[in-house]
Amino acid sequence: MILRALYEYYQRKPSLPREGWIAKEIDFVAVVDAQGNCQALNPMIERVGTRWVGKTYEVPATGPQALKHSMAGSDPNLLWDNISFALGYGNNGKRKARHFRKELRDWFRAKTDDPAMLGLRRFLVRIARHPVQLEQLLNTPNLQRPEVRRSLKNGGTVSFRFSEDTDSLITHRPAIRSLVGLKQDAKEKSGVCLISGKPDAIARLNNSIEGIYDKPGSPVRKYLVSFQKNMGFDSYGKEQGTNAPVGKRAAFAYTTALNHLLTSKQRIQVGDASTVFWTATDSRMESLLSQFFDEPPQDNPDQGTNAVKELFEAPLAGAPAIYDDGTRFYVLGLAPNAARIAVRFWHVATVGDLAGHIRQHFEDLEIVRPRYVERPFLSVKALLLSVSPLGDLDKLPPKLAGDFMKAILDGTPYPQTLLQATLRCIHAEQAKKDKKTGKHKEHVTYARAALIKAWLNRQTRMTNPNQETEITMALDESNTNIGYRLGRLFAVLEKIQEDVSPGLNTTIRDSYFGSASSTPAAVLPTLMRRSQNHLTKLRKEKPGLYVTRDKQIQVIHSMGVDGKMGYPPVLSLPDQGRFVIGYYQQRQEFFKPQT
Repeated sequence: MILRALYEYYQRKPSLPREGWIAKEIDFVAVVDAQGNCQALNPMIERVGTRWVGKTYEVPATGPQALKHSMAGSDPNLLWDNISFALGYGNNGKRKARHFRKELRDWFRAKTDDPAMLGLRRFLVRIARHPVQLEQLLNTPNLQRPEVRRSLKNGGTVSFRFSEDTDSLITHRPAIRSLVGLKQDAKEKSGVCLISGKPDAIARLNNSIEGIYDKPGSPVRKYLVSFQKNMGFDSYGKEQGTNAPVGKRAAFAYTTALNHLLTSKQRIQVGDASTVFWTATDSRMESLLSQFFDEPPQDNPDQGTNAVKELFEAPLAGAPAIYDDGTRFYVLGLAPNAARIAVRFWHVATVGDLAGHIRQHFEDLEIVRPRYVERPFLSVKALLLSVSPLGDLDKLPPKLAGDFMKAILDGTPYPQTLLQATLRCIHAEQAKKDKKTGKHKEHVTYARAALIKAWLNRQTRMTNPNQETEITMALDESNTNIGYRLGRLFAVLEKIQEDVSPGLNTTIRDSYFGSASSTPAAVLPTLMRRSQNHLTKLRKEKPGLYVTRDKQIQVIHSMGVDGKMGYPPVLSLPDQGRFVIGYYQQRQEFFKPQT
């Protein structure tokens, strides 16, 4: 299903490289004339963010090694390759360049008299016979910048341009392009393709996939479909690709489509999962999805907010009914594995269903927010960062990001690990202070409170709708859940302490929040006794405030806790989450402008 959907996407995108071609970053372009003279070796790299990248050209993909060489190093690309194959520079360069020249001869000998091809072959023979000419070429002034020397040393990619052309490569000349296509390996057999259902040469090896990140800034090249030879994965005497026969054309189509999606705006990096998405036909949702979930660009900080507004306000504004759109929508989550790419999740829905699930996700997150929070909608990345140890996404529990994304798209309960990770971060930071100001940092942040509220409400809705009430957006004094009421009580006790000693550096939060939220019977009776001293002082110095705080404690205790007196020895994990929400909403109530 995944390969078929990618194959269909390729068929409806005429802008993607056609069969036998790929989009590739070229770092250097050698300019040759008809006599075989190299007039220049021009660096094409430019700075993008923190990286230096080459200029993207469409180049031939003549075999399964177009994106990755074998260990043998005898599989050159056609009319482009790294500097070792293309020019014979570096380790084993002489041997690799021989294979490169042979590939040119096999493809074009006696098939064309194009002067560009004749000049290129003369140039390659000349530098092979006279290595000093290659050394002279590599020492020209335009190649001395540090980033250029680094690219040469790291084996940058090289292609060729004819001196009479302005910008296009030799491979783009009509006489040359017409001769380039998919080449059948001698070991490949013909058969019926499982994807297209048409007769074709069966790909022994599928092209590798680029753009999957093992760690930030480190893309890896791995296979989505592969069979390791002679390792027990073969069946009925079949080897490698013949175990799941995919035609060369279909294999090229799905790998080209996936590599394109991984470098497009239809890709989100969520933790270790590279998530790509597309529709069966053109749809506005293709461009909106990344805006819903990814961080907005610096030059357009309201992009995500505007996208969510469009989702919420479309029915009110009489816009096209996105919730009735039956177009199929595909979401694929991929992550690197030891040998190949792992499929984290595969989601197929209609655009309308997906829009409804996304809207429900944002509705579940809605909670009263502090006045200093300007962005009302939180991206998936911002939410995951809020529960990552030390704010490092690499330290998230395995699979959490992918499972969270899948739950959003499916409209199913969020993973249990999400609640656990959020509570761990809150407890770990209950006494954390800002190094610059020395003041407490928020441990129950807006993002964490929103996540816990969303987790609890979705769990209630899916599993226990008749016995549990959903948590409201702001303080709910009618909520008698044991965790929620104790969280409110803890917030009031902390506020009393702050009222008595304004500017206090250390409050009960620093020492007791974690234990109060998990084992209240061991902590809260002691805190209640201590608060009596604070209330006595408050009654003498600020009698009006004393009445307010005493009344708040009485209101919380008036119906008991779930109708019972006393404090439980242990709170369950969901009730620990309700403790956090009760605490957070009570604190926000304190800071609400008085009318």
